Amino acid sequence: MYAALAERVSATVIGRYSTSFSLATRLLPDGVREDVRNLYAVVRIADEIVDGAAAGHADPQEVLDVYEAQVLAAPDTGFHTDLVLHAWAATAVRSRIDPAHMRDFFASMRSDIVRDVHDEESLARYIHGSAEVIGLMCLDIFLAHADPVPAAQHAWLAEGAAALGAAFQKVNFLRDLGDDRDVLGRSYLPDLQDGPLTVEIRDRILDDVDAGIATGRLRIPSLPAGCRAGVASAAGLYEELSARLRRTPPHQLQYTRVRVPGPVKAALTVREIARSRR
Repeated sequence: MYAALAERVSATVIGRYSTSFSLATRLLPDGVREDVRNLYAVVRIADEIVDGAAAGHADPQEVLDVYEAQVLAAPDTGFHTDLVLHAWAATAVRSRIDPAHMRDFFASMRSDIVRDVHDEESLARYIHGSAEVIGLMCLDIFLAHADPVPAAQHAWLAEGAAALGAAFQKVNFLRDLGDDRDVLGRSYLPDLQDGPLTVEIRDRILDDVDAGIATGRLRIPSLPAGCRAGVASAAGLYEELSARLRRTPPHQLQYTRVRVPGPVKAALTVREIARSRR
């Protein structure tokens, strides 16, 4: 009963914070769906420590350090009074999540506290920890519920998982341009340190996004069958966001967050389900 309650709490977190990813996870099979939700809940709480509910109430770096230690220790304890950590511990053990991925994730979260601007090198590290490792941990979850794959195939799939994660993050950089600058005081994109967003810069970023999604899509047919529709749905949503961002004048991106309307999301999801069954 306690484990089921813990997983229900994690499901509530993703449902409240991300309708898009909540929809995509519903397409995943039982077991996989719960583990992805458990991962998302931990990631979301870390983000809240840095930019959300904990802001102004405590030293965010100290709180983040404590939470990282709890997340890394949770798989070894087996029981936790924090329901999200209890659910995460079971997921980490079942899926054999590499603790290094979580350390890289928390390193990126920590950089949000201490760094306001990025150069190309620091941005690459940030994208790896904030996005690529999330894709890699999701892949570990998918494969933990399926037959083992050869090392070479695992590496090939991991390349696609990381590429999708990076592409999604770059889309979010453009979507959140105004809030990052005006609310959080950050500039993730090195190209914007010497001037405003231009069509050339926007399209160069979106070219990278489209290439990353294409790399990920190439690997979706090789994922466990039950996971394909969920991953394809997320990829389709970000393809649509990329297209809408490309149609939005750069100056509007400074104060407008591009979204995909609910009916369009639903149509994309139906399309990806049909494609995944071919």
